[in-house]
Amino acid sequence: MALKGNLETVLQLKSSPEKFLSVWKGQAHQVPNHTPTNIQGVDVHEGDWVTSGSIKVWKYTVERKSEVFKEKVIVDDEKKTVTLIGLEGDVFKIYKVYNVIWQLTPKGQGSLATIILEYEKLNENVPAPDIYLDFVIRITKDIDEGISNA
Repeated sequence: MALKGNLETVLQLKSSPEKFLSVWKGQAHQVPNHTPTNIQGVDVHEGDWVTSGSIKVWKYTVERKSEVFKEKVIVDDEKKTVTLIGLEGDVFKIYKVYNVIWQLTPKGQGSLATIILEYEKLNENVPAPDIYLDFVIRITKDIDEGISNA
């Protein structure tokens, strides 16, 4: 059984790649407003809200459990990607590596979002992070809905 892997899915979004990227580039503090049942708060740990490479700490709920996730966000306008590089938090109790990547492709008025969850388990007994992929799918849909209606 492999310890490293990727989970991947594709979602159709109403928002353009630029609009979705803009949330992560300077409006991450608004994410809890778009998806309050999933994310309860976010704070800047290092840097600021707008600089790629800034570090943020997220408070969220997955499967009715409150968890914390510290990440460094990298936004690449040219490639139309957002990468959350996991640094610390509850997921690291069972995963050595945990990164979330959104790759956005224009489609009509909206976009296609390929979501990739890169992970490495601490041992073979750890399940693939399917619950976290489901979580990322829910927040992606909520963010898209929120910014599409704005």
